[in-house]
Amino acid sequence: MSTNRRRDPMTKTLGLIGAGNIGSALARLAVAAGLNVVLSNSRAPETLAELVAELGEQARAATPAEAAQAGDLVVATIPLSSYDKLPAAAMAGKTVIDTMNYYPDRIGHIAELDAGGLTSSTLVQQHLADSRVVKAFNSIDFVRLFTSARPTDADDRSALPIAGDDTAAKAQVAELLDSLGYDTVDIGTLADSWRSEPGTPVYVQPYLPAQPEGLTDEEKWRWFFEASVVPVPAATVRELTDTAVRRSAGDARATLARE
Repeated sequence: MSTNRRRDPMTKTLGLIGAGNIGSALARLAVAAGLNVVLSNSRAPETLAELVAELGEQARAATPAEAAQAGDLVVATIPLSSYDKLPAAAMAGKTVIDTMNYYPDRIGHIAELDAGGLTSSTLVQQHLADSRVVKAFNSIDFVRLFTSARPTDADDRSALPIAGDDTAAKAQVAELLDSLGYDTVDIGTLADSWRSEPGTPVYVQPYLPAQPEGLTDEEKWRWFFEASVVPVPAATVRELTDTAVRRSAGDARATLARE
């Protein structure tokens, strides 16, 4: 795994609300890229002591509101069922990356999404009315998120889709992706963000090799953690998202857990 180190990035501190698999992978990539990270979870800062110690002096733990206030860019990476617990006041005026997906079989049903029309990111934007929400990092599993990162212009660099309503916010997120080791494909507004949700062609599978047949459940998990990286360039991400067909809300049919 290799990432870039930008001399003067717009984002110098990344605030993370949620420190699960996706949040931890992003924190490691951010530290490798020379950024500071402020981590938080739903429990207490001291419960993150082990991860902070691993990340080193560029990392510290805080409450969700403190992480939001400290971040030049804020990542919301918690179960979608808790989106309404995000500290909206502390996140006001911030660009917020939404990594969350709707998995009703795991988190329960959300009536507004089951009714159709809204994407999950639109729902998050409604709660964070004074923030600029950008959907990103929701279409790749947490193992490949860390191991697929590559320097700019690397032949095997992958791209990730993003979506948002604010052009400047999307530019800020694209710069972050570049510093972490990824190209960006802008797939449109938050209303278009369903194109990278579970069950779509770009979700998880393109970044993985074909899974061998006949594996036991234990062997499948071992394979998941040990599987090699499959580069997915921007042109492929564009093709996959352009050909996506929208399914009913929550119809993920996901074969791998992400978070």
